[in-house]
Amino acid sequence: MSKYLFIITILFCYCVSIAYGQSNEQHIPKLELKKKQKKVFHEKDRDSTTLLYIDTLLMKDRSSLQFFGKKSVKLVVKYAEIGDRAFISGMAGQNNASDFDIEMNIQKLGSLYIIARGQDAMNGTRTHPNGDGGQVNFLYSAEGVNPQMTNKKEKNYLFADVSAGGRAINPNSDLTQIYSRIATSAPGLRGIPQGQIYSGSPGNEGKFTLKQNTNEK
Repeated sequence: MSKYLFIITILFCYCVSIAYGQSNEQHIPKLELKKKQKKVFHEKDRDSTTLLYIDTLLMKDRSSLQFFGKKSVKLVVKYAEIGDRAFISGMAGQNNASDFDIEMNIQKLGSLYIIARGQDAMNGTRTHPNGDGGQVNFLYSAEGVNPQMTNKKEKNYLFADVSAGGRAINPNSDLTQIYSRIATSAPGLRGIPQGQIYSGSPGNEGKFTLKQNTNEK
């Protein structure tokens, strides 16, 4: 009986993972990135959820953490030293940005940028509509640096880009590109992938919240 119960439990867990998307958890004791070095976390052809725990994170100037194919990223850092113009970025599927839930104890900070920006649709190619910006929640430790968002030339600067895709598109140039592809395509718009032309409507704007972690022990 216990053997059958074990099999049923495994099948149930598998079905839940399929229904809600792939989730994976990773623990890194120490991650040190040199100047301009990048660490990429990539999930091919799947919107997945990542839970990443880092005990010690050292990011030099212009280094980066980059997440691809990640619908949602939970990042917990117990100790962080971050140089100037470092960034954390995330892209999900279909031109949408990743959602971020970040908890970080920052002991040194030059400037950190969270890039959760929706991507633009590329009319005339196989594409998805203009993407949505990400939902970014950032909790910083009271025992560390208090980030500021007012002066990027000063230390301790933190900024999040959660803008929607399609905001910067020029309608005139976009239409010119579409007409050009139609004019040179085979009859029946066979030169346009799937015969689809997306509107210039932008995606949804994301949201950024910055709070001090009041639940620390």
